[in-house]
Amino acid sequence: MKKELNIVIVKITDRIKEAGLLQKTLSNYNKIIKTRFGFHELSTEICSRQALIILELSGEVEQEKQLILELNNIGGIKTEIMNFKL
Repeated sequence: MKKELNIVIVKITDRIKEAGLLQKTLSNYNKIIKTRFGFHELSTEICSRQALIILELSGEVEQEKQLILELNNIGGIKTEIMNFKL
């Protein structure tokens, strides 16, 4: 039985503006998110508006497609998918 590992990279171009809707969307799909890693530039002068989030998903194909669709409908967010066949 072949398994797949799906990784979604989320690029956020305006973290301050879209953070609430993004967090709500990710919370709605918490059952299919195995690992979530997010980071943004740190500075003492300003709060960075750009960020990256890397998601490892569980393999629930239909729910993953729906999550990605919802993420792409949030303004200022772009996603890329990496698929590994194990």
